[in-house]
Amino acid sequence: MTWPAPTAAATARDLVVTRHGARFRGRFLPCALGRGGITRAKREGDGATPAGIHRIIALLYRPDRVAATALPGWAVPIGLRDLWSDDPRDPDYNHLVRAPHPFGHERLRRADPLYDVILTTDWNWPVAAPGHGSAIFLHSWRAPRFPTAGCVAFKRADLLWIARRLDHASRLIVRGD
Repeated sequence: MTWPAPTAAATARDLVVTRHGARFRGRFLPCALGRGGITRAKREGDGATPAGIHRIIALLYRPDRVAATALPGWAVPIGLRDLWSDDPRDPDYNHLVRAPHPFGHERLRRADPLYDVILTTDWNWPVAAPGHGSAIFLHSWRAPRFPTAGCVAFKRADLLWIARRLDHASRLIVRGD
């Protein structure tokens, strides 16, 4: 496979993702994308991964499953009541919220290991346009290349490797070509 040349906007610090996989810090990493492919017209529930340049705004982790020492110092533990609002009617749409929460949401402390480590992006954040999609995370995959609901998913070891090497200038670049 030939890796597409990075765009002029990409730097060595950026995580560049295409339908073929991801490139970061000189390494190729397999990844899974949304079941709806890559889109330039993201909508809530379409299962697509939004193309574009996204800042990585937070690193969340399950302290009962991942040692804090395995992550950079800016990692934040996921609490027992932490949720992510995915309801376009919610004034806190596409934001971290706490249970109990009266609107539709996704629980961040899952029974499976998918959200043991989460890198959150600035997709449709901090001012969220209702219906334009929420919770575009980088997280562990269910199985190799198994499609997500719109997130970018990696093998757990690769996700941890990425998290330890991110810096304030790192971005997620999802290329739709």
